[in-house]
Amino acid sequence: MNKKIFKELSKKYSDPIKVQRFLQKLPYNAEKRGETLKSAHQSYVKKNAHCLEAAFLAAAILEHKGYPPLVMSLESIDDLDHVIFVYKKNNKWGSVARSRDKGLHGRKPIYKSLRNLALSYYEPYIDKTGCINGYQMVNLDDSKSDWRFSKKNVWKAEKYLIDIKHVRIKFNKKRYNKIHKKYLSGITARPQKSWL
Repeated sequence: MNKKIFKELSKKYSDPIKVQRFLQKLPYNAEKRGETLKSAHQSYVKKNAHCLEAAFLAAAILEHKGYPPLVMSLESIDDLDHVIFVYKKNNKWGSVARSRDKGLHGRKPIYKSLRNLALSYYEPYIDKTGCINGYQMVNLDDSKSDWRFSKKNVWKAEKYLIDIKHVRIKFNKKRYNKIHKKYLSGITARPQKSWL
């Protein structure tokens, strides 16, 4: 196992936007052979990643550029949560993320607070069953898991994210119903300038 791999990758993908572009070209892990939670190294080796695997990969690359391995868990009413790598630049928050839905990819660092960053995912998150109702940021190292190099699934990190207390987001039922109705009729959230 080459422990220098992420240091090498950080030379090529030297900032969050370059890492976002790299992740968007990486095939999405649809878990066709069953659920996985590959470490950053295994996702790189196998050349695919779902949201949490991509967050591991972004964190493993960008920590070599001075970004701590911070992720935000976005909790949904249907228990299909989303996890994004988060970072601060010029005192503003941004993110790097991978999803099947482009609206759930990363954000430019323009948000004054983590809450504002989380809320930028609110509308594009609404689909047939999903709606964000909470968020929380953690350092991946606090999970006490080998999210960087484990050869096995890193379920310990997922459990840590599920178990942490999330900051509640109260959503306006009328607004939710309007967006939900649009989604069901085939109208999705319009791309925003902050989306990567």
